[in-house]
This record gives sequence, C-alpha cells and structure tokens, in this order.
Amino acid sequence: MQLSNYDRILAILGSVLNAYSISLFLPLSESQGKEKVYCLASGFSLGHSLDFSADVREGMGLVGWILRHGQALLVSNFDRRQNFLGYYRGNEEQHIKAFMGCALPGGGGALCADSKRQYSFSEQDQKMLHLFADLIARLLGKTQELEDGAQALRYYAAFRAVSDLRRRHSRWADFLRNFLDILAGATTFSYVLLCTRDSTGEGYGIEGENIPLAFKSGAKDPAFPMSAGLVGWVFRNNAQICGEGLEGGPEARQLLGKGTDLPPFQTVFALPLIIQSKTRGVLCLADENPLPLTEATRDFARMAAEHLSLFLENLFVKCRLRDLHRSG
Repeated sequence: MQLSNYDRILAILGSVLNAYSISLFLPLSESQGKEKVYCLASGFSLGHSLDFSADVREGMGLVGWILRHGQALLVSNFDRRQNFLGYYRGNEEQHIKAFMGCALPGGGGALCADSKRQYSFSEQDQKMLHLFADLIARLLGKTQELEDGAQALRYYAAFRAVSDLRRRHSRWADFLRNFLDILAGATTFSYVLLCTRDSTGEGYGIEGENIPLAFKSGAKDPAFPMSAGLVGWVFRNNAQICGEGLEGGPEARQLLGKGTDLPPFQTVFALPLIIQSKTRGVLCLADENPLPLTEATRDFARMAAEHLSLFLENLFVKCRLRDLHRSG
C-alpha cells in the first residue's frame, strides 16, 4: 500500500477524533545494533505545518517516549515547557493543547493525534486510536508480505538470467559486464564491483564495474595493496563485510585504496570469491545511501557470488591445464 493511502486512513481518523493533526511514524532505518530512527511517514492536518523531514529517535520528546517504551500516552493539557513534539515547522507547536499516541503492535512505529483544544481526547478516543493503530499495523504487514514476494520473484528472474550468461557470452569481458549489470538492477545498489588478486598475491586490482566510477580521470590498471580499503580487508580475512549505515570518517568507509574517485559508501556488502581454497576475488555491492540488506538480498548476492566463483574456477583450471600441456 502506498503512503498516500495511509493519508486517507489518517484523514478518516482525524475526522472521527476531531483532531488537529494525525501523525504516523515508521522506522527510517533497519540498521541492526543501533538505535532506530523514525520519520513522519504519513500525516493529516487541518493546517499546513507538519514537518515531513523531521526525524525522531527513541526517547526524544513525547513521540520518542512512546517508541522507546511501547506504551500509550495521553497529555490533556500540553505544556511546551515540559514536553515537545518535534514534528511541526515554525511556531505551530505552541498552539497544540492536547496530545495522545500509541505504539503500533509489534513495535513498528507510533500513531499520534493532537488538538488545539485542552482535554479534547477521551478514553473512548484512546480506544479508537488503538483500533486504527492495529489496522495500520496489519496493513503494513500485508504490504511487506507483498513486497517480499515481489522481491523474491525479481531475484529468481535475475538469477535465471545470471545462470544463462555462460551460454550467451563466451568472452569473459562480456560475461562480467552483463553479470554486474544484472546484480545492480536486481538489488537496486548503485555500484557493483569485482576486484581480483594480482599475480604476486600481494595486491589486487579492479576487474570490472557496472559503471565507470572508480577512475573517472582515466587511470589504467590501478593496483592496490592488500592493506587498502574494505576490499583489502575481505582479501586478508577471507570473510564478508555486511554493513548498513556505515559509521566513521571517509577512511573507515573507503571501499578501495587512495587515489580513487569513489565516495564514502553508506551501505556495503562485500563477498569473498574462494577458488582453490583461497580468496582470489571480491564481489562488492555498494550504495551512497543507507539501504536495508534484507535476508533475500544477502541470499541472492551469495548465490550470485558462488556462481561467479564456479565460473572463475573453471577458467583457472582451464588455464592450468593449458599451461601443463604447453610445458609437456
């Protein structure tokens, strides 16, 4: 369901409660291990001052209190000296005299109502707010199920296309270019990169990009030491990096070594390509924005990486056999 449809539901609730504004807060980021940030995802108001750019953290203001504790709240005589809302522009909040809100079932957000009249919300109004919160939570759940199903179908079609690449493209360059394009299109990550270990085993280079992003200046065949960037970490540790909303300065989020034009990415999923018991390549999906790395996205990327590893291993074996034949 599109958020515009939730606007209609909130407008109905606003009419039932005779409220000034109804506000729906939903998680802005699904990053694990960090305090969630919520946004004003949908709202209805008799005025025009709702701030849809406002972010709310757990514990911040009345809405943040509801999000942190998962409990309902009713403030019949709103006092700005003791409480604040944080979702209005300008001085509109100073006109609010009453507020109530409740958490969505399952802890997925909060539904709030306010009024310019004191003592305007009753116990019956609270019950009505809870009923609408339950309805919205159910609709959000159904919407997520539909989105998950559509995503699964998209990944299935993409993996079929990946599996068919070897039949359609015998040249490695053509295969890789199409492979990276398919991954970028299916996952919606803006940047997909393959790096491979050099012949000495002490560094790595860029094998391919879905877009020519790393070296806009036209540098040729750059080499990086194994100590450089997040890719170097994957090579050294033979382990994946799965980061959403990466923190730290640009150095901590640098995908490659110095001298590239790459931005500091916010989301990175980098997987080792293990061939002959050794990491000989790293497949990276990256984006400048914080993107949710769902389990479906991770599974698809892992399957694609395994497919690429098998392709490269076949090339490796063929080269070894050709060298043995020449030496014999």
